[in-house]
Amino acid sequence: MQQVHDFHAESKALSDLLKTLSNKDWARPTQFKGWTVNDVLVHLHFWNLAADLSFKDPNGFMELLAQAWPAIQQEGMRPFENAYVRERGHELFATWSKQVEDMVSRWDGIDEKRRMKWAGPDMSARSMMTARQMETWAHGQEVFDLFGQIQPQSDRVRNIVFLGVNTFGWAHQVHGQSVPASMPELRLTAPSGALWTFGETGQGEVIEGSAVEFAQVVTQTRHIADTKLSVKGPVAKNWMQIAQCFAGPPETPPAPGTRFQAT
Repeated sequence: MQQVHDFHAESKALSDLLKTLSNKDWARPTQFKGWTVNDVLVHLHFWNLAADLSFKDPNGFMELLAQAWPAIQQEGMRPFENAYVRERGHELFATWSKQVEDMVSRWDGIDEKRRMKWAGPDMSARSMMTARQMETWAHGQEVFDLFGQIQPQSDRVRNIVFLGVNTFGWAHQVHGQSVPASMPELRLTAPSGALWTFGETGQGEVIEGSAVEFAQVVTQTRHIADTKLSVKGPVAKNWMQIAQCFAGPPETPPAPGTRFQAT
């Protein structure tokens, strides 16, 4: 399952930055809701553990979810995740890194169609691993931004682009909007230079530009105004204002100019 290797590579890209941090860097707040670097890695580690538990012990995962979900709904994710994952700083980094390696070794070669328990509907193993890559890539963005680094990119971002495409209807529904009859045409240039196309042609609804920037918009790590994407047509423009490729309640994209690479 290629998604396992893509998740591994995404984690390695983030690891290469995290291992250079000083002790005080872990407490620095990012541009994402003031989460610190510790908060980001606690979040990634907790949900990696949860996905892995769903694979190893579905009943155990449901027990964890029964504890976590009421607390998350009442207080948000941070308190429960921070209580469950106690390590911080370089100790957390070592624990997260080892768990990623263990998880990859367990998941490599499993049936990509295997159904797995999750907080929402059951997911295929392929979708679950794609979600773990997406979360690592998206939350990794705020860490790269904080330290003024360019996030390494490759064509594995295609998995995240697919999530954005596949959640076209969901993004409208979760925001209480009717789903348009057809999805805008996408003409996206991959990091390799390849052209990726999706959607309906000839409708006058077109989104064109960088595949990475499209992925940034659907993961809400950038506002559409802070990208160079060309967006034509009312459906396309509205979608880029509400897009979210992740589960949960409707989230408001970052305001223009609030998410950027620090200098």
